[in-house]
Amino acid sequence: MPHDLVLKTMNTVHRTLLTVSGGRIGWTAGKMPVIELTTTGRKSGQPRTVMLTTPHVDGDAMALVASKGGDDHHPAWFLNLRDNPSVSVKTKDGARAMTARIADSEERAELWPKITDKYENYAGYQTKTDREIPVVILEPAE
Repeated sequence: MPHDLVLKTMNTVHRTLLTVSGGRIGWTAGKMPVIELTTTGRKSGQPRTVMLTTPHVDGDAMALVASKGGDDHHPAWFLNLRDNPSVSVKTKDGARAMTARIADSEERAELWPKITDKYENYAGYQTKTDREIPVVILEPAE
């Protein structure tokens, strides 16, 4: 499983690539759109930003997979949005306020095969852990 320091370093490198390229490079990874997700820290109350891939987009809604590479623990960004679903999402097209929610069992059952058929790495992550990897749905804030 990737260590938190490795994940933070990868995020820093990714953000730097976007900055250095003037936003021309870095908005896709593994043929998936990339977003910059800002949550509110559940302990600190401070903004926390992470670069993530979005393996499923449906109109204005997008899905995220809280895989953390198959780690046995949920990623911090997931815990943050679970406690405070008001988030900000930046894409190559700009930033917008969104509301996050964890897919219920029926939604996950529908989305998971769509995600893993297209991006097999997520299925591999699920085999590495006993926790059910959550799928998060982001929708435009009202």
